[in-house]
Amino acid sequence: MASYDSKDLVVLEGLDAVRMRPGMYIGTTGPKGLHHLLWEIIDNAIDEVANGYGNKVIVTLHKDGTASVLDNGRGIPVSPHPKLKISGVEVVFTQLHAGGKFGDNNYKYSGGLHGVGASVTNALSRYLEVTVYKDGKKYFARFESIERNGKIHSGVSVEKLKEVGNTTLKGTYVRFLPDDRVFKDVKFDYDTVKERLKETAFLNKGIHIELIDERTNTQETLCLRVESGTMFQLSQWIKIHCSSHRFILKMR
Repeated sequence: MASYDSKDLVVLEGLDAVRMRPGMYIGTTGPKGLHHLLWEIIDNAIDEVANGYGNKVIVTLHKDGTASVLDNGRGIPVSPHPKLKISGVEVVFTQLHAGGKFGDNNYKYSGGLHGVGASVTNALSRYLEVTVYKDGKKYFARFESIERNGKIHSGVSVEKLKEVGNTTLKGTYVRFLPDDRVFKDVKFDYDTVKERLKETAFLNKGIHIELIDERTNTQETLCLRVESGTMFQLSQWIKIHCSSHRFILKMR
């Protein structure tokens, strides 16, 4: 019988557990799991809107394979965490089971994985960049999954959060590249994202969601209203000559 004692116990630190067993966090490394990375970032943006801190979310599928989500909410906290001594942005994107949704003061309503979503997206991305617009200042941080000595270290902070300028904006912008070392196919499906955003717009009063697909050469604009629980299509325009693919959802 093989020996089995404490030296045989493997301790996974940081986000290593996510990369080793991604299915535990996103269900699969197939298309559903790939899009789950985007849902988690979208859900964080939607939570700001659902709780009255913003009203607009822009989702972009970029030509280089990245996806980004911009909201006009409060912006992820940038000050140092009192216990961890790292910025709020680093806490959100590098610590599992950390976030503002566990207490009762910040969010009355929330979706996603409640504290593991953003960090899981970071762990399973080649790189992830965060720009925060808060209190008149613009902040930036970058994370990468780096391979060293044959081992991949997930979601490592390679550019610590820093102030990079002034701004009149407020909110958070997240852009990430899914890791092709985890997913066989890293291409986001426009129709899948569009359908998810339709559902989201229907459930959140007063929200403006815009979907841009830079990979195509067509543009579609669609406005939706919700009245008495019924969704009405108000107008639809298709413009072939435009360089981006846009899908706009409005709910009043």
